Amino acid sequence: MVQFLYHIIQEQRFTIQMASSYLHIIFILLCYVPLSLAQSNGNIGIGSSRTAGDGEVPWTSASGDFAFGFKEVQKDEFLLSIWYDKIPQKTVVWHANVSTNGIGNPILPKGSTIQVDAQTGLVLRDPRGRRLWNTASIVSDVARAFLNDTGNLVLSSSDNTSLWESFQYPTDTLLPSQELEIDGMLISRRSETNFSQGRFYIVMQSDGNFLAYTKSLPGNQDYDDEYYNTGTVDTANSVNSGSKVVFDQRANFYVLKRNNETTVIGSRSVLLLSDYYHRVTLDFDGVLTHYYYPKSSSGNATWTVAWTQPDNICLSIDGNNGSGACGYNSFCRLNTLRKPVCQCPNGYSLVNQNDEYGSCQPNFSQSCDGLEKGVAAEDIFNFQILDDTDWPKSDFQQISPSSEEECRSACLQDCFCAVAIYRRNSCWKKKLPLSNGRIDTSLNSKAFIKYRIRDAPLLKPESGVQGRREGGNDSGTLTLIVSVLLGSSVFINVLLVGTGCLGFYLIYQKKIIKHSGENNSSGVSLRCFTFRELEEATNGFREEIGRGAFGVVFKGVMPFGSTIAVKKLDSVARNTEKEFRTEVNVIGQTHHKNLVRLIGFCDEEQNRLLVYEYMSNGTLASFIFGEPRPSWSQRTKIALGVARGLNYLHEECSTQIIHCDIKPQNVLLDEYYNARISDFGLAKLLMLNQSRTNTGIRGTKGYVAPEWFRNTQISTKVDVYSFGVVMFEIMTCRGSLDDLEVVGEDKFVVLTDWAWDCYQDGRLDELVGMDMEALDDLDKLERYVMVGLWCIQENASSRPTMRMVTQMLEGTVEVTSPPCPYPSFSTSA
Repeated sequence: MVQFLYHIIQEQRFTIQMASSYLHIIFILLCYVPLSLAQSNGNIGIGSSRTAGDGEVPWTSASGDFAFGFKEVQKDEFLLSIWYDKIPQKTVVWHANVSTNGIGNPILPKGSTIQVDAQTGLVLRDPRGRRLWNTASIVSDVARAFLNDTGNLVLSSSDNTSLWESFQYPTDTLLPSQELEIDGMLISRRSETNFSQGRFYIVMQSDGNFLAYTKSLPGNQDYDDEYYNTGTVDTANSVNSGSKVVFDQRANFYVLKRNNETTVIGSRSVLLLSDYYHRVTLDFDGVLTHYYYPKSSSGNATWTVAWTQPDNICLSIDGNNGSGACGYNSFCRLNTLRKPVCQCPNGYSLVNQNDEYGSCQPNFSQSCDGLEKGVAAEDIFNFQILDDTDWPKSDFQQISPSSEEECRSACLQDCFCAVAIYRRNSCWKKKLPLSNGRIDTSLNSKAFIKYRIRDAPLLKPESGVQGRREGGNDSGTLTLIVSVLLGSSVFINVLLVGTGCLGFYLIYQKKIIKHSGENNSSGVSLRCFTFRELEEATNGFREEIGRGAFGVVFKGVMPFGSTIAVKKLDSVARNTEKEFRTEVNVIGQTHHKNLVRLIGFCDEEQNRLLVYEYMSNGTLASFIFGEPRPSWSQRTKIALGVARGLNYLHEECSTQIIHCDIKPQNVLLDEYYNARISDFGLAKLLMLNQSRTNTGIRGTKGYVAPEWFRNTQISTKVDVYSFGVVMFEIMTCRGSLDDLEVVGEDKFVVLTDWAWDCYQDGRLDELVGMDMEALDDLDKLERYVMVGLWCIQENASSRPTMRMVTQMLEGTVEVTSPPCPYPSFSTSA
């Protein structure tokens, strides 16, 4: 009996313990649920904050459909934004426009913070605490913030009055239940992944019209070309004009008129909001697009296009001010989704390789060089033929009537003609830049796109038009001789034939002597000018265009019209005339698009002169150190061109050439701003005591490699070092030994040292002076900085070859993180 009672008591104790445990668990859950609800009901407390990159979860709407916070768009790059949070793409539907005047880059660095403040609303600060953006000018006395299930972020007062809403300040997207009031605007991104402002705009105008247009520059007050409108304007009866754009709860998109009638944009939706997510976005390509996404997706779905406006943007943009749907010199076609695809013609390439919708540039010089010297146009140019393609705004001449062959020939013979369009027995000649390029199947036309044949033969100046005229005169003279011979006596015939043979013999001998004096041993022809010729061409050496360690450069014009640059050498190592000519002819054998071409020389008594092709855009120094600052795409193109030129000198020439004085003053720019290295090979012509320093070192202070100061053998790596310095000058548009303003203080800083510090500290924005185009292209910027740091390594063996440098800049070879360029200050070998 006692044992029975004991068992009953033990069982009751166990039951009480179990009940106590359950109650404890229930208590914890009851405490946790309000906390969870507080985190997921969309409310954002005053004083709440988030930091970019610290792993904090974003604020979410009650349903969890939307999130607000810092979204990482690339490694350590963040966007303060609202996005669809339940789909894998995490599609951004709004972002804070944090840039100056609304035209810069909204990307934020790691460590940026956003806080909800009672007095100033939302406050965004950079990692140093500097205020970048806030709503203070719009709101005050904020009682709460919340993100609702429509994707609208709202700041409200204590009486629930709305003070600020993200719906009132859209970027490129509208969501269901969102409206666009009068003067409301959507602005496209620059590209799919670049959130800076693009060149397409759509606005609800005060006259009631919903209008899309392009802008070349975001800061411009006026637009370039209109390409879509709803026509909801009624000047006679204002009640029939539009009042606002509405994206309603049924996912219908329309203009609501003042009389409550609607003009539907696109097509009415049959896809319920309960089953699908919806958005209408002005895409980076300028097309207004309605997308939908199934909520029940297993994760492998994508946004599907419901409708697009305009129907064909390639044809809709047809104004006279902008480039069209695509960039200049390209043409536009539609894909299966009615979206534009841009393409460069044969012989052209993208100005910015990362912007496939941007402008194209010709890979050749569209000059009259060659035609004016009598070379057959067929030997210089060829055509790419495209059906139904046109650039309707670039005409400069119409030929009518014309056959297809006549049209092609007319463009071939005209050095200003870039394209000829043949249609219905008429021919339209077009010049660069080509705008509004499109494929239009209704044209029934042919486009002849002219491009220069690679390495097209060009006659030497002495063999140009004048030579052809001499050939024509020879033909006439021969005809006359034959006529005379046929009509004369035998004695006179014998006399004339003998005299002619003697004359031909003397002329032939003279040409042999002249030819042997002007050509080098390898058969590469350089013209040997007389001093008097060059003196006349330069008008007595009057117009000086450059000066350096090797001598003075003058501009000249030859009798046949070509512009030249004549360098008068101050002093050369001329032990013998033969050695001087040998060295000059080694330079003359070089042929590369990134080198300045040597045309000829003068070696007459004490005069030593070199004759080069003239570069119309001057030196790289005047280009990058002047105002305004050149674009990032131009600068990177130039850096790559210099690298390719040096690689040619080091590895692809028949005789290896070390430049020894690479600097911006020795890089020239042609008419298309292609980099052309000058003064290459002149190191051998320069006497040792003619260098720019007092130490016998060849080169210029600030660009000289450390091994020049040591008793070591000099190699091509000295050029690699100098190129690294020039790289940083190109990237920063600062001189290698300038006084730099660093962290608010004026102090003398060596550019390469500062570049290493900025790279180490992750301050590339300071390095490029907040150049937004460079920061938009951050991958390339980091790659170029790392390549530059590898080039300036103190140890020459650690530096890459110029071939490797070129491949790293092109992105075909991975660039590893460089070590400190100057691990020691030792001057030992």
